[in-house]
Parts: sequence; structure tokens; C-alpha cells
Amino acid sequence: MSKENKVTKWLSYIFLIVLCVIWIIPLIFGFTTSFRSQTEVVSSGFRLLPVDWIIGNYVAILQNNATAPILRWLGNSLFIATTHTLLVVVVVSMTAYGYSRLKFKFQNQLFFLLLGISMFPGVVNMIPSFKIIQTLGWVNSPIAMIVPGLAGMGNIFLVRQFMRGIPREFDESARIDGASEFTIYSKIIVPLIKPSLIVTALFSFTGSWNDFLWPVIVYSDVEKMPITAGLLLLQDIYGNYRMVGQLMGSAFLAIIPTLLLFVFAQKYFVEAMDLNAGVKG
Repeated sequence: MSKENKVTKWLSYIFLIVLCVIWIIPLIFGFTTSFRSQTEVVSSGFRLLPVDWIIGNYVAILQNNATAPILRWLGNSLFIATTHTLLVVVVVSMTAYGYSRLKFKFQNQLFFLLLGISMFPGVVNMIPSFKIIQTLGWVNSPIAMIVPGLAGMGNIFLVRQFMRGIPREFDESARIDGASEFTIYSKIIVPLIKPSLIVTALFSFTGSWNDFLWPVIVYSDVEKMPITAGLLLLQDIYGNYRMVGQLMGSAFLAIIPTLLLFVFAQKYFVEAMDLNAGVKG
């Protein structure tokens, strides 16, 4: 390795380390704050680690089932995100199959028209979407979180592009053997596009779990809220420097599922980003 390459390599390492420190210090400080007493939070300045580690904040959070049932909120979010993700995988894979393997009039024009419409900011559709949800009677219902966004064009585009890399000879051979379109889709195409479906599932789960604005709009019943809407409510209960430790503890409880998902699925996520992984020759 030349001297210039070594310098570039070490500069890259230093840059990445600095970015990592800038990102991780606030996270560590927030985590350790959840183990501080309220007296220490108010009286001490910036201290990365608490003087006395306490678990009282987490005990208080889990015992507060009247005004802030955080375990129920976590359960609501888990149900919503899991159901949404499973339906997204089905809807997106079938839609991408239609746009990539079937032939119909104005196929490409319709696809790119929908792709272009999806480029508009989501906030533009907030009021019309809420009116539809209200008309259907889905306010304060998990359906209001599960159904919208099932056919996200970003996911459809990803899976469609992956699907287009699969040779059409597979389809033709199956049709010669008498296979139906659904058999081709479910038995041949879906196993080959598994990497892209993994990416879609991961993005859909984290997106549904972390969604904040939409649940705040469609939920007013405390018992039915997902965790993100509940955290906004906790700012009124624990905020204003009254119970900062409990507020931070609630926030870190909320990220545990997505953190575990990343830890156990990062291997599959990296593999799934290889869009040539579907067909091995």
C-alpha cells in the first residue's frame, strides 16, 4: 500500500471515529440519565456517568398503569408493526410481480405515474387520509396504523427491480408444465426474491414502530396508543424537569424491540442489500 493510500485510510478511520463519538455520546448520556435520581439530574452538570445508579425510574415506569401504561403501549406497537410488516410483504411482492412479470396496457406508464405521485411529501395527504379513516370508523383502531402505507411505492420499486433480474425462462418453463400464475409467484419467484423481501420487512417494521405523527393524529384513547404516541403523552406527565429520569427510561424501553431486531437481523440485512443474491448461477 502506498503512503498516500495509508494516509487516506487513516483519515477515513479518524473521520468515522469522530462521527461515531458525536452520535453515541448523547445516546450514552440519555441512557445513564435514566439511572439517575431526580435530585442528581437537577443539581449536577454534565456528567456522563451517574454518581449513584438507581433502578427506581424503571420501577416507577412499569408500575404506572393508570396514566402511562407503557407495557400496553409496547404491546400495541408490537402488534401493529408485526401485522403491518406481514401484510406489506404480501401486498408488495404481489404488486411487484404484476408490474415485472405480467403484461398489460400502460404497464410502465402507470407504474412510473404512481412512483412520481409517491414523491410528494406525506404531510400533504394527512388531512385527506384522516378524513378517510374517520369515515371508515377506524379512529382509535389499530387498522388506522396497519392499512395505510401497505403499498408503498418505494418498497414496490425495490422488489420490482430485484424481480426483473430473474430470468423469464423460469416462468416459461413453469407455464409449460401447467403451473398457474399464483403457483409461479408463490413457488418460484417468492423464494428467489427473499433477500429483497427481508429488506422490505425490516424497513416496514422499523418505519411502523417509529412512526410518530400519524398515531398522534388518529389516537386519543390512552389504552390503545402505540408507544410513539404514548411518549408524547409522557412529556406532559414526566416532562418540565420533574421526572427526567423516568422520561429517558421510557424512551429507552421504546427502542429495545428495534435494537433487538437490528442485532439479530443485521446479517440478513447486509446479505439482502446484494440485489444479485436472488439468482445464483
